[in-house]
Amino acid sequence: MIKKSSDLNVQVNEKMRGGDGSITIRHIADKPEMYGKSRMYARMTIKPGCSIGYHIHEGETEIFHILAGTASYNDNGEQAELIPGDTSITPASHGHAIANRGSEDVELIALIVLQ
Repeated sequence: MIKKSSDLNVQVNEKMRGGDGSITIRHIADKPEMYGKSRMYARMTIKPGCSIGYHIHEGETEIFHILAGTASYNDNGEQAELIPGDTSITPASHGHAIANRGSEDVELIALIVLQ
């Protein structure tokens, strides 16, 4: 199977997890294609001034891989800067948030793996 970029399911979430602005999510694979092993596999765009608010993962791990831009990242209460090529892993019972405080879009791949 081949999925063209134009065929991806795209959604825009406003104030995602209590964050600011909107987040564009392009679903690379849909739930049925992940056979119950993952809840999300997507490319996200975070525009300048936008963010995903702090939240805790239960029964799942979320992985972010930064493709473009510079992100301000809250890793279970510790602040860090993420740049292209960096990866964050948030295991179950841990929390995170991500924000774009820069002037360029932050592009990342997000994968949520179920336990």
